[in-house]
Amino acid sequence: MKPLLISDCDEVLVHMVKHFGVWLGEAHDIEFTPDGADFANSMRHRTTGAVPSRDEMWAMLGGFFPAQMHRQTLVPHAAEALARLAERANIVILTNITDACRAARIEQLAAFGIRHRVECNQGGKGDPVARLVAEHGDPVTVFVDDLAVHHESVARHAPGVHRLHMVSEPSLAPRVSPAEHAHARIDDWREAADWIAARFDAGIAAA
Repeated sequence: MKPLLISDCDEVLVHMVKHFGVWLGEAHDIEFTPDGADFANSMRHRTTGAVPSRDEMWAMLGGFFPAQMHRQTLVPHAAEALARLAERANIVILTNITDACRAARIEQLAAFGIRHRVECNQGGKGDPVARLVAEHGDPVTVFVDDLAVHHESVARHAPGVHRLHMVSEPSLAPRVSPAEHAHARIDDWREAADWIAARFDAGIAAA
């Protein structure tokens, strides 16, 4: 039975916030200064200084996905790391975007040479991770994500999964504390691939 790697996409495999910020300035005259927390609190109208409402924030995200996904760029060494790990493991990309964006995400990743199963999700990732682990026959599993809330969710619903916190955006990573419920924090795919491979080599579930 092959081990399983479940990876997030935005700020793990592809850069998002820097491209989203440029687009917000162009299309909405909004200054975007992400702090690793709430997107809405990171936005300011340049003319008024007003903070967009949550509904406005979600509408802007809806404007970016999928129409502006062509702006996104590949995280350094991500494709090579996945190719190496795919030689021994099954890989699923678990991404928190709407189902309507799934085809665009698949196409986007394929353009970077990343061709693996893509699952869309909304909300916490613990339940879908637990389902994927069960579907694959309960193999040794590693979960990679940039958001602490998802590591907490996976720790609660699938505690045997090894959890790696990764924030691949250099301008954002220093402002994001290591996730409390992750087993490790690594922001570079070269080192991350070694860590993941070591979990597969050990062949045991997380404590």
